[in-house]
Amino acid sequence: MAKGISEYQMSYDLGHSRGYINNISSGKSLPSLTELFAICDYFQITPAEFFDPSMGNPTLKKHVVSGLDLLSERDLQLIQSIIAHLIQRG
Repeated sequence: MAKGISEYQMSYDLGHSRGYINNISSGKSLPSLTELFAICDYFQITPAEFFDPSMGNPTLKKHVVSGLDLLSERDLQLIQSIIAHLIQRG
């Protein structure tokens, strides 16, 4: 849902029938291990991230972290200050 992709579209993108993902999300069926890996690849996450409810939005976190690699030390210090401020507001 966070990616704005319908179950139908995801089923189609993974090469399955229209109701494939709906059957999984409704609990009617379970994906094979191979299909679980395909679903994780589809969302660009690891299986560990898939099953970790505390991860929130792992794709967003990966993009943020990869963007940090492009910043200067001063910029990183500013980001760290912002994070500390947001946590305190929390």
